[in-house]
Amino acid sequence: MAHKFHIPVLGLGFSIDTPLKVAKYGISSVVSIVDDELIERMRAYHTQKRNMSYVPIPKNSHDSRARRINCYLNFLDLIIKDDFEKLKQLPFEAGNDLCRYFELLPDDSQLKQGYELMLEYPDGERKKIFQSILRKRMELGKIDVNIMAKVDRIKNENRNGVTVDEDSDALAALRGFARSRLTSSVVLSAGMNPRLYSYLEHFEDFFPDENNIVKKRIILKVSDFRSAFIQAKFLAKKGLWVAEFRIESGLNCGGHAFATDGHLMGPILEEFKQMKVCMMEELFGLYTKGLQKKGISSVPVMEQRISVQGGIGTAAENEFLLEHYQLDSTGWGSPFLLVPEVTNVDDDTLGQLANANESSFFLSNSSPLGVLFNNFRNSSIEAERKIRIEQGRPGSPCTKKYLCANTEFTETPICTASRAYQKLKIEHLKKEKLPVAEFEKQLLKVTEKICLCEGLCSSAYQKVGILKPKESKAVAICPGPNLAYFSGIYSMEEMIGHIYGRTNLLEKVKRPNFFIKELELYVNYLAAEINLLVEGFTEKKKNQLIRFREELFRGIDYYKFLFREFAGNGQRFEGMLYQPLLSAESRLRQLSI
Repeated sequence: MAHKFHIPVLGLGFSIDTPLKVAKYGISSVVSIVDDELIERMRAYHTQKRNMSYVPIPKNSHDSRARRINCYLNFLDLIIKDDFEKLKQLPFEAGNDLCRYFELLPDDSQLKQGYELMLEYPDGERKKIFQSILRKRMELGKIDVNIMAKVDRIKNENRNGVTVDEDSDALAALRGFARSRLTSSVVLSAGMNPRLYSYLEHFEDFFPDENNIVKKRIILKVSDFRSAFIQAKFLAKKGLWVAEFRIESGLNCGGHAFATDGHLMGPILEEFKQMKVCMMEELFGLYTKGLQKKGISSVPVMEQRISVQGGIGTAAENEFLLEHYQLDSTGWGSPFLLVPEVTNVDDDTLGQLANANESSFFLSNSSPLGVLFNNFRNSSIEAERKIRIEQGRPGSPCTKKYLCANTEFTETPICTASRAYQKLKIEHLKKEKLPVAEFEKQLLKVTEKICLCEGLCSSAYQKVGILKPKESKAVAICPGPNLAYFSGIYSMEEMIGHIYGRTNLLEKVKRPNFFIKELELYVNYLAAEINLLVEGFTEKKKNQLIRFREELFRGIDYYKFLFREFAGNGQRFEGMLYQPLLSAESRLRQLSI
């Protein structure tokens, strides 16, 4: 890979066309393929912008979701390859995109060093040969896609009332990707979906071809070693290889936050480091047998990458992770929301993010999925939500219905952020004749939900100018808490320079180390859960929280060992890391369960 970092998926619309902006520079990024309406509208916008013909795919046409996704991914593949070839044909002239490609590379890259050596050559035939070699070694960034495995609404039934699995949202999205011309990866996140995982077997691109090349690879986004190994074994037995484990912090990340059982990032990475070889050997054995069952006897030599994302904020942290844990890549997501040439953030939201502080970001129950959601306090969708409550019309119109899963009051699933659900739920609460304080508390739980289907797309529509007249301008945005320390609007050179240590965007910013920050987030989370336990005590929940706290103590012990190890190598951690670690430990000891 040309670069040592990737740009993870950012909401629905924020990174929907990021590959168009960064792939030609060798930077890999991830596109969400949850919302086919967003995808179709962005395909229309970009084809027309480039004076290409656009043939719409109506929502009610056959297999429209898969076809829309497929056409958009094929469009990205075509345009990005074309842009890349044009870039490669440019002369090596200061300030153009060809030189920009090389200048963005990490300083220790052989390709970057070769480029800098070439610049010192006098003009002549040898310099032209050198330039030709550099062009041939240039790599295109990957156009990877993300599917949230658990967002898998089944839409249709056949005439006998039996559900048709292939019409589910996740399976249709996978079908669109699997049939595309891309040679890239699908990032499967948000837990294991056996139906979706089994559906991968239907597509030959996930298996080695006659040249032992696997065109479509599988990346698992995971939060601990055990679940990663279980999922990978399930797939390996089917002859499906996990090409990468993408480890994400449970709480120090953007988007939905899947809190682990007290497992901290450092110990998780250490376990992957220690178990990598054994895990790969066992998986490869299962994979070989899985392929043989399918009549594939020639098994290619497979690599298995490990990457990490969530809360990384400095070049020192980035380099430490890569070197100490022997990782292949790091993910930088939320900071790129402040880079307009990379992501789609409307001007109003961009200005608010650039001036935000730690209190602007909070862990909420806003998501209709019932999973914790990293939220931005000043977002326009939060303002809209409060106005609707004041007007006596809480909830949102539900048009896309991707997150319809609740059947508490209706036979057909509806979304808990919808006006329909909240009206029914509030009427139900009124009939229960609860004490005023309890009623207000339950009311807040109902009305805090926001429409993610529309809110996570609105910013992209506004940025490119395709918001329809009657569509809401309210923007939902879900950065990780790490974004609080970045205050400004940056160019791609500035952000990538920061990642690689060529510049320091946080030079005058007081910011905790990302290991410490994650620990603090987990202690805060545990404290909140203990408060909830007082209200609804169960022995099972109590034991769960005790185990959670014990796991945090084990994580703290690991960090003490780690910091002592590096202090022994002449690096000073006492004030920067050790004291904050002891403070977090002291606070944890004060939490009684």
